[in-house]
Formats: sequence, C-alpha cells, structure tokens
Amino acid sequence: MDIKRYAAIDIGSNGVRLLISNILLEKDLPPIFRKSALVRVPIRLGADTFETGNISENNIERMSDAMKAFKLLMNVHGVEKYRACATSAMREAQNGNAVIDKIKKNTDIEIEIIDGKKEADIIASTDLYQMLEENKDYLYVDVGGGSTEFTFISNGRKVASKSFKIGTVRLLETKDNMTQVWEEAENWVKKQTEHREEVTMIGSGGNIVRVYKMSNTGIGKPISLDYLKKQYKYLSGLTYEQRIREVGLNPDRADVIIPALQIYISAMKWSNAKKVIVPKFGLADGIIKTLYKERKSN
Repeated sequence: MDIKRYAAIDIGSNGVRLLISNILLEKDLPPIFRKSALVRVPIRLGADTFETGNISENNIERMSDAMKAFKLLMNVHGVEKYRACATSAMREAQNGNAVIDKIKKNTDIEIEIIDGKKEADIIASTDLYQMLEENKDYLYVDVGGGSTEFTFISNGRKVASKSFKIGTVRLLETKDNMTQVWEEAENWVKKQTEHREEVTMIGSGGNIVRVYKMSNTGIGKPISLDYLKKQYKYLSGLTYEQRIREVGLNPDRADVIIPALQIYISAMKWSNAKKVIVPKFGLADGIIKTLYKERKSN
C-alpha cells in the first residue's frame, strides 16, 4: 500500500481551516481518502473586508501566525503537497494581493485567490455526485461568509452554477442594501428549477452541518424545510449569549447561524424543495481531490 499525505487550506470569510488527509493507494483498487487532522481558527476576514474594504493589520498578523502553525503541522504529518485557497473576503479586499505577498514572505505559504465559479467547481470534485440518485434534480447550496454558491444538478450532471454575494458575515457586517442581490439569486434559482416536479436541496457549509447535528437525524437521512424553519424561529428568539450558553454554539458560530438559515430556507422556498441532505464535505475536501487528480494526470 502506498500512502500519500495531502493538505488543504481553506481561507474563508468566517474562518480558516487546515485539512490533512491520507490517501491510501493499492493496485487495482480505488483510492481511499481519510481525514488525518482538521484544524479551524476563527479569523473573520469578512468583518474587515465587508465593512472597511481592507484586511486589517491585526488580522494580517493573525493570518501569518495561523499559516506558520499550519506549516509546522504539515511538516509534522509529512505532507508532501498542499494547496491554499482564499475566497470572497480576500478576493474583494483592496489589499488582498498585498496580504498574500506579505504572508508568502513571512511564512512561505502560497495562497491562491479563487473566484466563485472555481470554488463551486472544486467543491463539485468531491464525492458529491456519487451520493446522488439518477433521474432526480438537486440544488446544491454552499453558504459561506461572503458568498453563496448555487449549483443545479439534474440526472447526475451539473446543469448550471452561479455565485452570489450573499454570505453570513457579509449580511452581518455590510450596510449596503442587499435587495437586488437577493432578487438576482431568487430569479436564478427559480429559472433553473422551474417545471421540476421535485427538487432536493444539498446543503453545504459549517452552519448547516451544525444544524444537522442538532437534529439528531440518522446519518444520510434528510432534514425538512419545516425543521429549518423551527430552528430559525427558535435560535432567532435567543440572544447571542444564550445561543452560546444554552445551545452550545461557538462564539463565531452563534451569530452567523441566523443569516445562514435565512439563506438555506430562502433557497428551499425558491426551488420548492421540501427536504435537504447534508454531506460532510466542502471546499477543503475538494482541494484534496483536485490535488490527487492533478497527480494522476502528471
């Protein structure tokens, strides 16, 4: 057996993640991907970008410290290849490229800024399509801190995908009127799903995973639109402190979970979806898969 160790760094608007995976390779057998370590640090870059337009010096220093720590962890695990991707907060920051250059100089970690389409494509490279049933329609919704990626899938293939600047941190921090963006997202989803008898939503992102865990639903089973509505009503009725103390949410989750539920519920209404399935993979998992595919093609 040959074991490869790859790592993915996901630099989002609400947090930064390091995923280290073992890839088990045996002749004539499909590769097995197993998570070896997952570390998340709550650096909310979106709070800077969506309010001031720039990443603050404080968060640049925190990012540098995180990258130094990630590099040490990758060395300890024997990682042979990694990829670091930054999404909406970094790509919209006026000093985004300068931040990347500074982190490269301080830590020797190279960061790639990716657009919404690339982000959706990377996520789609996971095991997403293997879990879908043939002859069914799905709306994949990945809610991040700065943007939400929508992908419509029919008969096991991607029909269309689009990224909109609707994200949890953006909704909390921005003072701009978001009405037009909400309408554009609604119109796009309705156009893709019209005349479809039954659409199932696939929810991706830390917030929907947390809500799914709260449901105590069996592995692989969907949760309903009604359940999401009840959770939204329940959590909205609590203070930020109560969500931390009584529900057990982390401080950097206790505020963004409300706008996240707004986005998921809206997407289900627009597409007439009645249930949502929640796989446990996201951008970092997709990065690992793309690294492996690149290795095979070389």
